[in-house]
Amino acid sequence: MSQEHINTTEKVVWTGIFSDLALAIVKGAVGFLMGSKALIADAMHSAATAMSLLADRWTNLERPSRKGRWRNRKSAERTEFIIPILIAVFLIMGGLQLVVLAVQEISTGNPAAPDRWVLIAGVISLAVNEAFFLFQYHQFKKHNDRTWVTLSEDHRYGLYSSLTVIIGVSLSMAGGYFEWSGLLYMDSIAAIIVALLVVRKGYILIVRSVYGTLVKEARHEFEDEFMDTIQRVHGVITVEDLKVQEFGQIKQISIDVKISVNPRITVFEANEIAERIRKLLMHRFTRVTETKVIVVPYDPGYPYKTNFDLMDNDLPTLPQ
Repeated sequence: MSQEHINTTEKVVWTGIFSDLALAIVKGAVGFLMGSKALIADAMHSAATAMSLLADRWTNLERPSRKGRWRNRKSAERTEFIIPILIAVFLIMGGLQLVVLAVQEISTGNPAAPDRWVLIAGVISLAVNEAFFLFQYHQFKKHNDRTWVTLSEDHRYGLYSSLTVIIGVSLSMAGGYFEWSGLLYMDSIAAIIVALLVVRKGYILIVRSVYGTLVKEARHEFEDEFMDTIQRVHGVITVEDLKVQEFGQIKQISIDVKISVNPRITVFEANEIAERIRKLLMHRFTRVTETKVIVVPYDPGYPYKTNFDLMDNDLPTLPQ
């Protein structure tokens, strides 16, 4: 995958994060001003989606390369583990607190019907969220990025949350209009359901973080073969990072690899090396259906020669 494609998908992810945060702020403000626990819960669910994506981005940013120093690698691993856990705990505590507030409102026996602006805000936010999802989905599919798998799962539960709120608010408004006291509780009931979805998201984030940390060192059964195949490609100096993931019922394989090449070659030549790696892996291993290759210039590091030293010396000092 070229650097341009990587930058594009990163922009798409951050666009989704900021859109979810913006929707969370708007829905939270309307729900607070109009006294709708359900819309506040929906706002918390949008914020939970944004924070889970943010935790995933943080993990990718902090993940060290294989040639990093031991101390820096350990520090990054601790940060990579702690940040998602803190976000998950915040989500669980917020969801449980909202459940308590909704139960207290039900126990008072005097609920009030929400204002029509609550329903309008819920419908508009659902439409905006759908538009952003379709944009992100097509961009990820266009660039063959497996982020769309996680995005689709988050969107599905976000859709459940929004529909639950719209149904609950509508029934509660109908109860106020027709003076059916039983329906007035539907806003609080919808808030409880959505708040439990928020708790679920926090729990899943903790499980993924802990499980991912425990199995981080586990190696895929074909990892050595993948590594050997990549290293045999002409132009590859080192394999900086290799991530192998299985997905689907037939256990298709997705490979993310980061390689280093001679810093004096052209961008076109680096892209050719990446394309050779991608084609070789997908043709040699039938289960490999997706391959992303990141190419970086080789850096021998201190106290060896730097790239500036190489520019002053015409003799080749790096393997091809």
